[in-house]
Amino acid sequence: MKQSFDKQRYIGTMSGTSLDGLDVVLVAFTENELVVEAAHTFPFSVELTSELLTLCSPGSDEISRMMRADIRLAQFTAQSIQELLQQQTLNPQDIIAIGHHGQTIRHLPAEEYPNTLQIGDANTVAQLCQITTVADFRRRDMAAGGQGAPLVPAFHQAIFRQTNENRVIVNIGGIANITVLATGTSEVIGFDSGPGNVLMDLWYRQHQTGNIDAGGQWAESGQVDSGLLTAMLSESYFQQPFPKSTGRETFHREWLNHMLTGRELSAADVQATLCQLSAVSIMSAIMQTGTDYQRILVCGGGVHNQSLMQRLQILAKEIPVESTASHGLHPDWVEGACFAWLAKQTIEGHTANLPSVTGARNEVILGAIYQA
Repeated sequence: MKQSFDKQRYIGTMSGTSLDGLDVVLVAFTENELVVEAAHTFPFSVELTSELLTLCSPGSDEISRMMRADIRLAQFTAQSIQELLQQQTLNPQDIIAIGHHGQTIRHLPAEEYPNTLQIGDANTVAQLCQITTVADFRRRDMAAGGQGAPLVPAFHQAIFRQTNENRVIVNIGGIANITVLATGTSEVIGFDSGPGNVLMDLWYRQHQTGNIDAGGQWAESGQVDSGLLTAMLSESYFQQPFPKSTGRETFHREWLNHMLTGRELSAADVQATLCQLSAVSIMSAIMQTGTDYQRILVCGGGVHNQSLMQRLQILAKEIPVESTASHGLHPDWVEGACFAWLAKQTIEGHTANLPSVTGARNEVILGAIYQA
């Protein structure tokens, strides 16, 4: 790609299904590489997390609550971006654009009228930051007949593809997704495999103090219940052919409570089984692609769950399971960097969806541009 100057800076923001906070990633693009110059996760307040979480399922007075959360999240996003810029002694003029994902509160690709909704008003972000903002990345892909997700495989292809090695990139956020990068073909396979951290986090918050099972230590203290695991793996989503995508609309508290009905298990055993569910469903998804792969690279918050990583390695046998950190990009910042890259694609007029991944009829330019 041709550059008008040596370095182009973009910012990517990401808040995923884990609802733990906002990742803000400052990325510098040069002719030959992408460099993360700064990154920080800004935690959500308990009130904002609760506000966003309640919008993920039907409830009363939804539109009014959504409008409030839309602006509140946008203001939080703008404040977080401004704080990162101050830390780096950069001005708004130093940034070409913000790639603003927003918070997904509904993702319904299989409905009669497929749709997805990310809130965090981009008008407010652009106005407060005085930086051109690109947002609403997913719905154009849906308009072209796609799932609107996952979008990260195009970025994975740009950053992690090797000509001499078949690789699988596993992004473990609240929901996990996989990207298969095979040699000898330009076609990429990618889709959501199912729950990553979402059910483990939910169960942990219900029974322990804090938000996450740090390192998977609680899961390690329990035993996997084969009956519960088999019941959860019977969920129809796992058997669906790809392209496919999912979210809290499928894997939520009521789903888990239904699976637990009539079972008397310790809370730790449930956590261990949920950890195994994430590992098994990820590896089953990889097997579903039929690819002979040589390496698995993991990014997202799940990389810090040592119990989950160990389970993945056991299932992968001799195939190495590694963090993306050993391949040039810190696992915590891959998705944020992706949305900086997606903003760059949009600003430059390049398509960024992969029909082989999302199921769209054709490649399209993603996102809407809100000028500073």
